[in-house]
Amino acid sequence: MEDAGTLSGPGNLRRKIVSVAAGESHTLALTGDGRVHSWGRGTFGRLGTGSEADELFPVPIKFNSAEKSDSEGVKFVGIAAGAYHSVALAALYDIEMEAVDLNRYIMEIMEQFGAGATISVSFVMAIGENSLVPRLLELFIGLGSPGSLTDGSEIKSKTPLKVKSVKSRGMMSLAIDNLGGLWMWGNIPESSSPDKGEFSLVSNFTPVPVWDFHGHTVVKVACGNEHVVALVSHGETYKGRDLVCYSWGNNAHGQLGLGDTEIRLRPEVVKTFNHVSLWEVYEVACGAFHSALLTHKKGPSETLESVCWTFGQGDNGQLGHGTTKSISSPEPVKDLPEHRFLVSVDCGLYHTSVVSSAGEVWSWGMEKGLGLCPDARFTGTDAGDATSPFLYGSKFREPVQVACGAAHTVLVTDDGYKLWSWGRGRSGVLGNGKTVDCHTPSTVLWPPLTEDFKELELGNTSREKKIESKDPEEVTEMVKKLSMATEEMKFLRSKLSTMERYASLLHGSIFAKPFEEHDIPVSLQYSGIFSIAKEWESMLESADRNELVRLELFYRNMLAGVKDKIMKRRIQEIIKECLPPPATGS
Repeated sequence: MEDAGTLSGPGNLRRKIVSVAAGESHTLALTGDGRVHSWGRGTFGRLGTGSEADELFPVPIKFNSAEKSDSEGVKFVGIAAGAYHSVALAALYDIEMEAVDLNRYIMEIMEQFGAGATISVSFVMAIGENSLVPRLLELFIGLGSPGSLTDGSEIKSKTPLKVKSVKSRGMMSLAIDNLGGLWMWGNIPESSSPDKGEFSLVSNFTPVPVWDFHGHTVVKVACGNEHVVALVSHGETYKGRDLVCYSWGNNAHGQLGLGDTEIRLRPEVVKTFNHVSLWEVYEVACGAFHSALLTHKKGPSETLESVCWTFGQGDNGQLGHGTTKSISSPEPVKDLPEHRFLVSVDCGLYHTSVVSSAGEVWSWGMEKGLGLCPDARFTGTDAGDATSPFLYGSKFREPVQVACGAAHTVLVTDDGYKLWSWGRGRSGVLGNGKTVDCHTPSTVLWPPLTEDFKELELGNTSREKKIESKDPEEVTEMVKKLSMATEEMKFLRSKLSTMERYASLLHGSIFAKPFEEHDIPVSLQYSGIFSIAKEWESMLESADRNELVRLELFYRNMLAGVKDKIMKRRIQEIIKECLPPPATGS
């Protein structure tokens, strides 16, 4: 297997992951060359593959016409995943769109870069019906921004709309345009309710603007099942340190962070993060009914340290405050260590994960690892909810992003060249070729199999011309051999994934970190002989005091568990010996 470090050249952008997004039971990955891959559950067409079949490995989504090669196809710059749908943001050249046929448009206008257009997969809100392949959201083409409108009809600027980023969660999708305007579609909070105090969602099949931020710039946004949290400039333009946090929607669990549980039909400032706050918010994420933000202190500082804040529903410990209580005001997750810079945060339905620049990953919330790595001491009927941050016993190299689905987590490491996943594995959502749950990080089969057979993808045209001149029987035999080779490669990749997972578990149980190729001792590389005692001794010699204390605590707990099990079995034997034999039937 190639080491990630050998893949990081500019020619390997198709293997470099720049963004991931996780839905209810599917996952998306965006590569450096503008391609989108998907895997997991395929129902409702959320994978965009043209069918509703599940995919156990990452597969490329075909946005372009079959008449053109990938180099001439659609190039993407953003992705988002809702519960049952996907959204992708394409880079386009600014052209006149009047009376252009949609299919011809998809085939022809992606040859240059510039303006942004949005393409949706599955529950296509612009149409109101399911779609198994990507469809264009036409409303964004040639439309003015909310920031350039005084009301719903009058257009002050002829500047064409360029979508800059997209977000999705549940049945809702969001987009931010180049002028800082915010758009929403899907099942979104109703902005005006006939019954005061009643909350309801309204289904919008086309994107609608949020007029409340007129005169300001929306920089980042996230949404839960029924609420939205946005980071918006205090002034008209974003100046780098003037973001204000707004929230609105349902607030039954305090997920708006406004200090109460009253619904908000319009955006309202979260006072903890207003324009005079000492904290600057730089990342925001939403679970089903809870929210999480990353902040650092405003003003000059010698060290860039982060604080993670959470609020909302806490029934499964997803707030990380050591309890299962819900709270309605932002509170810091105190059990996260100080002096760490957190690069990414995301929320699943009922769990939360963060990753630091040093490669440390913490998760908390949902039970039994269906969204986090569980403590090995959880046994029997113990639910295993983690009410405080759970640190994985290793550091991942060059972390980029963490993404949480409903009950699984995906981590991008090695500067984008390696993918890890864990949690619920149904429908192949973990991308490791299996459909079983995984309670420890396992490697996603990346790059996908199609990259190993790149010539099959890039050389189709020339190969077809050669095949035409061959005997039909030879062609049939060639196709048969090629199919067998592909299936064998899939089988070997699956076996390799299993072996790597086992090696990582074994290595982690001894050395408290997952197995990486650079961890292979030199002696084993050249002689094939491995002395575990010697490696253990070397590890202890290089460990600092904190690591030694942690190891001591781990083995004390493990020994205590063994003693408890021995005691339980001995008690069972004594009871069995003392109890009279069962009476025979009369």
